[in-house]
Amino acid sequence: MPRTLLVGVRILDPGGAAVAGPAAVEIDGDAVTWVGLAAAAAARAPGAQVLDLDGTTLTPTFVDAHVHATSSGLLIDGLDLGGCRSAEDCLDAVAGFARTHPDGVIWGHGWAQDDWVDPTPPGRAALDRATGGRPAYLTRVDVHSALVSSALVDRARDAVGAAGWSAAGPLTAEAHHLVRRAALGAVTRDQRDRAQRAFLGAAARAGVGTVHECAGPLVSGREDLAALLVLDTGVDVVGYWGEAVDTARDARALLAATGARGLAGDLFVDGSIGSRTAALRTPYTDAPEHCGRTYLTPEAVTAHLVACSTAGVQAGFHVIGDAAADIVFDALAAAARAVPVEMVRDARHRLEHLEMPDAARLGLLAELGVVASVQPAFDAAWGGPAGLYSARLGAERAARMNPFAAFAAAGVTLAFGSDSPVTPLDPCGGVRAAVDHGTPGYGVDPATALAAHVTGGHHAARSTDPLAGRIVAGAPAGYAVWDGDPLAGAATCLRTVVRGRLLHDAHGHGRGPDGLAAAGG
Repeated sequence: MPRTLLVGVRILDPGGAAVAGPAAVEIDGDAVTWVGLAAAAAARAPGAQVLDLDGTTLTPTFVDAHVHATSSGLLIDGLDLGGCRSAEDCLDAVAGFARTHPDGVIWGHGWAQDDWVDPTPPGRAALDRATGGRPAYLTRVDVHSALVSSALVDRARDAVGAAGWSAAGPLTAEAHHLVRRAALGAVTRDQRDRAQRAFLGAAARAGVGTVHECAGPLVSGREDLAALLVLDTGVDVVGYWGEAVDTARDARALLAATGARGLAGDLFVDGSIGSRTAALRTPYTDAPEHCGRTYLTPEAVTAHLVACSTAGVQAGFHVIGDAAADIVFDALAAAARAVPVEMVRDARHRLEHLEMPDAARLGLLAELGVVASVQPAFDAAWGGPAGLYSARLGAERAARMNPFAAFAAAGVTLAFGSDSPVTPLDPCGGVRAAVDHGTPGYGVDPATALAAHVTGGHHAARSTDPLAGRIVAGAPAGYAVWDGDPLAGAATCLRTVVRGRLLHDAHGHGRGPDGLAAAGG
C-alpha cells in the first residue's frame, strides 16, 4: 500500500486534537504517521499518493456498538413493513413479496401498529393466506414481537403455549424467541453468507469500521456467529454471546466455544417498551394490567457477574425498564461485594440500552467501570410528547428516557450503536440524535456524542490501544471521508478505510467530482 496524503480536510478527532485550518493526514500502511496543516503537506508529497480532499470532513471510522448482522442483512433486499399503516397494508405487502420471492422464509420487519388507524395486527389465518402457506417471520420494529405464519409455528412447536404465545396474534417473550430461532434455522448457509456480507458492506458505506455483534442462543446461534467472525470484508466484527453462566470455569469455556469477546450483549433481563415486555416498577399507561417481563432472576444476574468477573470475562445484559435496571444495579453492587472490586472494574462490563436507569445510581456504573451501550436513534424514533414512549409510559416517565447527559455527568462511558435492524446504520444520525434529545437537558454536546460513537465503542470492546479511533500520529489508519459536515446534517460517506484497507470508495477508481484521486490508502 503506497504512502498516502489526504490534503485539504477538516478533521473531527474524538480526542479533541485540532488543526487550525485545512489539514493534511499522512497514512503509511496501516497507521497514521503525520497530521498537520495542508500548507505543510507539500514537503511530504514526494513518493506519496496525494488525494485532494478540499471541502471534505475526515472522521475516524465509527463503531456501531450493537448490531445483528444476519437479521439486518436479510432485510437489505427483504420485506420492509415500516410504511404499512394498517393490517391490510401489511398483508398486501406480504402477498406481493411472496409472489416475487417464491422460495425460502418470508422475512419482514418494521411494522408498528401504534401508527395505524386500527391498531389490530393481522391474524394468523389471514397471514397464512397472504403467504400461500409458507413460513413467515415478520418482526415488530423493536424486534421483541413478531407476526408468524402457521408454517413457521410448525417448525417451532415448542413455542405453542410458551410465555408470550398467541393462537392468532403476535408472539412475544419466550414464544417469540423460539420462533425466531426456527426462522433463523431455516436460512440456508448461502442466504446467511449473502446477508452478512450485505450488512458489512452497508456498514462500510455508512463510515462504520467496527461493529459489535450481539449474538446469543435466543437471537441467532453459534453457527451464525462463527460464520460472521471469520468473514473477511475489512469491517472489524467484535462478537458477544448472550448466555448466562454460574461459574468462572463455565464462563471461560463458553467464551472459548463461541469465539466471543464477552458473555454480554443481548442477554435479556427484560424486553422492550414497544412490545410491553420491558420490566417496569409500575404498570404501562396504555396497559394497566402489565408491568412487562423479566427473563433472568436477580440471583442469575448476580451469579453471571460474579462468574465473569472472577474469570476476567466481560459480562453484560440487555436491560431497558426501570425494574430491570434495579435488578442489574443491585447485582453489580452484590458482585462488587462478592469478589475484589478490581476484578469487576477490570472486566469492563457493559449494559445494552439501559433506557430507564435510576439517575441517583449512575455513579455506581462509573465506580465499577461499566459501559452504557445505548442507542440515540431510539429517542429520535420514539421520544417526544407524541411518541411511542409517551403512549406506553405517560408523558412524565417518557420524558426521563435515555438520559445521556446524566450518564456523561456521572462519568459513565457511553458507547453508541443502532441495534440494527431496529434502527438504521447511521452513525452521524445517531450523533445528531444524542445532541438533539427530545427532552431539554438530556442530550450531550457534539464532541461527547462523537466520542461515544467512536472511542467509546473501542473502550466498550476492551481495546487496549489508547489511540484507537483517533486521527493522530501513531493511531491505526481507520477513517471516513464525508462531503461536508456529517454532524451538522445529511452527508455522504465518500471513502472508508480500515487499517489502511480501502473498503468503500463512492467514485471508484480515478478522480471524481469530489476531488478523490485513485483508490488506495
